[in-house]
Amino acid sequence: MFAVHFYENKTYVLNQALRNLPAVDEEIRIKGRKGKVVSVEAMEENKYFVYVEFEKIVAKKADALDPKKRKR
Repeated sequence: MFAVHFYENKTYVLNQALRNLPAVDEEIRIKGRKGKVVSVEAMEENKYFVYVEFEKIVAKKADALDPKKRKR
């Protein structure tokens, strides 16, 4: 078992006890967000830091696209 700590840039995201370590360039899903493993660093014998890059979330404006649904 490995203690795996997930980070996005310098932001702490999650830690898990895993049997298998994620590989670099592996697709991963954490807290409902899709991401890709950028790097894996070994800190101690069973402690690893995994750096993840998440996909950007694009917000859509439905009201601006449909003029029939305007406020009155």
